[in-house]
Amino acid sequence: MIKIFSLVLLQLLWMSCFSQINKTAIDSVFVEWDDSNSPGCAMGIFIDGEIAYSRGYGSANLEYSIPNSTTSVFRIGSTSKQFTAACIVLLEQQGKLKFDEKLAEFFPEFPSYAENISVRHLLNHTSGLRDYLSLAYLKGLDDDDFYTDEDIMRWLIKQEDLNFQTGTEYVYCNSGYWLLSQIVKEVTGLSMAEYAHQEIFEPLGMNNTHFHDDHTEIVPNRASGYQPTEDGYAISMTTLDMIGDGGIFTTIEDIRIWDDAFYSSAILDSKFWEEMTRQGILNDNTTIDYASGLMIGEYRGLSTIRHGGAFVGFRAELLRFPHKNLSIAIFANRSDANPSRMANQVADIVLKGSFEDGITSKEANVAEEVSIIDKKHFEGDYEIQPGVIFTVSIVNDSIHIFQSWNESEYNLAYLGGNTFHIPNSNNVSFNFKNLEEGFTQIIDVNQSGSITECKRKKPFDITSVHNENFVGSYYSNELEVNYLITEKKGDLFLSVNQLEPEKLTPNDTDQFYGAGSLTFVREKDVVVGFILDAGRVKNLKFKKN
Repeated sequence: MIKIFSLVLLQLLWMSCFSQINKTAIDSVFVEWDDSNSPGCAMGIFIDGEIAYSRGYGSANLEYSIPNSTTSVFRIGSTSKQFTAACIVLLEQQGKLKFDEKLAEFFPEFPSYAENISVRHLLNHTSGLRDYLSLAYLKGLDDDDFYTDEDIMRWLIKQEDLNFQTGTEYVYCNSGYWLLSQIVKEVTGLSMAEYAHQEIFEPLGMNNTHFHDDHTEIVPNRASGYQPTEDGYAISMTTLDMIGDGGIFTTIEDIRIWDDAFYSSAILDSKFWEEMTRQGILNDNTTIDYASGLMIGEYRGLSTIRHGGAFVGFRAELLRFPHKNLSIAIFANRSDANPSRMANQVADIVLKGSFEDGITSKEANVAEEVSIIDKKHFEGDYEIQPGVIFTVSIVNDSIHIFQSWNESEYNLAYLGGNTFHIPNSNNVSFNFKNLEEGFTQIIDVNQSGSITECKRKKPFDITSVHNENFVGSYYSNELEVNYLITEKKGDLFLSVNQLEPEKLTPNDTDQFYGAGSLTFVREKDVVVGFILDAGRVKNLKFKKN
């Protein structure tokens, strides 16, 4: 009797927490969108399997002034990847595939490197495959162009090389998750949309959730996607039918059911979730943050399981604090939204008093390892990758950052040692190190424990660059496309198909950046081609015609 009373008391205490949520503070996070003339989002806070607070902000459809709500259906971009992974984990549990089966066993047409790529590598983004969305861009296709699953398979099979040796690195790759959807079809004879409906959505009662593999399908209560323009907003949707890397349409109310299944489900057992949250391990035994469609990390000292999404006019975030039985979902129908940051802001309100002060434990460890040196030693240009540069300067005795790729700039606040962070951001820090010849050579940028090493850009003599050497037409067999490099008023421009020519900026004697990083190759001092690195596509070879 006492035990039952205690359980009831605990439940009442939780219910009182629901009522004490500061709804006014939460609404203030979305106040700019709380307008019928603006697209916005739907938001839900789930505690112990219940919706503690949920709301829609702004319009789901500006043409008919339909408001966003918890029943509005949103495209959630890459937040969909956990559902693709769920299909694969279920098939493994059903004995229909194994995580160590190789890509070549499903699709023997691939080059020989597919013999080393396992299903697990695809789940963890450690395959080395090139990203198909990046390939589409590099082929000269834009957001309005249409292509099919058959096109993507042909593009991927044409790739002669990987970005890196399988299992040696983690690089986010949409191709891997698209291929997982194709593997589901190979194994079951069903499209992944059909399999997920049969094995996940219908059994769980997620009646307003589906993989959207037919852009002509009518979806009741669908929110339209938008992008801001100078005059207001423009519709931003897609006719592409790919699923796997994305493609889930769902609601706040349905995603609460999925979130609750993490804690208690007769359909998805504890072994299922153990596999879903099993982090990837590289060949050198390094554990990465990525599991199966989920990022495992921490926010302000608390463990998190999360994933964001972004495609056309939609943005999404599902953030779970598993030890608090609390999750935050934000689905937006505007391309300028940042639901990941907003979910953190909502967490700051709901979990006030539960966080560690200051930086995360991983960042603190970095800060303890360095010694203080003069800030003037930090000044200079640092490369995230060739052509992606941020400049460090001292402005009014503060460390100032200028990001060349988006012209964003801000000052850093001091944390300790040689470590600084962006004010009001507890999960991004900058650690300056390797002092040589009076200047630091490396900045470790720490984002929630994931560290990117940025090296000081070495100066070069720009007079050594002779534009006439690079003018010409170049062909890529892997992309099946010609790039044309021309000179105009002393600058080089690169054009592909009918797209607007892009200016190339010299980064070294034989290296330029614009559409990625182009490193030109010479034979007997004559330019014969270049190698292109562009984000999630690396080492693409072009030959001069």
